[in-house]
Amino acid sequence: MNTEFNAVICRYHEIAIKGANRRMFEQKMIDNLKYLLRTIDDIKVKRIRGRIWIQHPDNEAFSAEELDIVHKQMKKAFGLESYSPVILCKPDMQELEQAVEKSCTAYFDALYEKQPCVSFRIRARRSDKNFPLASRDIEIALARVVGGKYDYDALRIDLEDSAEITVGCEVREEFAFIYYGSYRCPGGLPVGSNSPVLALLSGGIDSPVACYMLMKRGCHVDYVTFHSDPYTPPETTDKVRRMGLKLNEFQQDGRLFSCNLAAIQKLIRDNCRPEFRTVLYRRMMLRIAQMIAEKNGNMALLTGDSVGQVASQTIINMATIDSAADMLVLRPLVGIDKNEAVNIAREIGTFELSSEQVPDSCTVFAPKSPSTRAPLDKVLEEEQLLGDWQTVLEKIVATANIY
Repeated sequence: MNTEFNAVICRYHEIAIKGANRRMFEQKMIDNLKYLLRTIDDIKVKRIRGRIWIQHPDNEAFSAEELDIVHKQMKKAFGLESYSPVILCKPDMQELEQAVEKSCTAYFDALYEKQPCVSFRIRARRSDKNFPLASRDIEIALARVVGGKYDYDALRIDLEDSAEITVGCEVREEFAFIYYGSYRCPGGLPVGSNSPVLALLSGGIDSPVACYMLMKRGCHVDYVTFHSDPYTPPETTDKVRRMGLKLNEFQQDGRLFSCNLAAIQKLIRDNCRPEFRTVLYRRMMLRIAQMIAEKNGNMALLTGDSVGQVASQTIINMATIDSAADMLVLRPLVGIDKNEAVNIAREIGTFELSSEQVPDSCTVFAPKSPSTRAPLDKVLEEEQLLGDWQTVLEKIVATANIY
């Protein structure tokens, strides 16, 4: 890894099309980058002419270890399209040529160890129209620098995206820079640029993916999870705590509320028809989540539901469940299948945790044949048999553990 890079340029995703409130999105992005890169000492994150820049004071070069942190953490930077480590220098052709001459061998030599010929291209952009060379002339000059370091038959110019090495150059009025390729970021909007939500987080595959997808839309996510002590082991909550920590790698810390659902589950078990238990559990979970969200300042609830995946996720059952809450319920996975959710979970690093086999509260007193078509009027009749269930829910919320 070349260690002459003394800045990182960050390119916007959707922020670029924002209007009068663009500055707010940019500031959120800057705050999030400072958080993601907090283990790198003494860095500055600032906005310069439609880009965000990461630098050390006095343009000190990043170490190889620091660049490793950048590459790892920028994959979590919602709101960015891409980034490039760059060699920042004066807008002077001689300095640009020296920067390329000094840095290019680290990239070309690595490929020559495996093959006799390397394809490359130069891509230059001149935003300072007073610079004495046009973009094409800059490209020709820098190509000559690379060509002068290797035999003629060891290089092949490829102006298409198939080039093995791309040397980028941009010349601005106040500075210029060289870079070698761009790295993708997740896109979307910076966390905190939209209203916060409360996710019903289980230990399964889907709900962590739903959290990730809402973070990508700019929402800070807090979490509520349910256990059924003493019918579920401590590992049930521990697994979800670890899942929350994993998800918080993408945002500044979200809070986890852990609620014991056993009291209301026993009430439902003892008084209601077995086939409606699952839907009744879910309605109570939504009510508990709404009570917590209203106290915590969350503006919507979030679940990992996907249509038809399990008995509680048929259209009829989801409508019956939703009617228990007055708050907006978001379901970003509603139209995707399990394989798609698994692929995202693998990509974001939650799949391994989700695959741990630990009992959850949904399996406690679960019926053998849950209803897939629980009409609201019938479910409301069942709830009338529960007596003062509101007081039970209030106690559950009051005794929730917060992590």
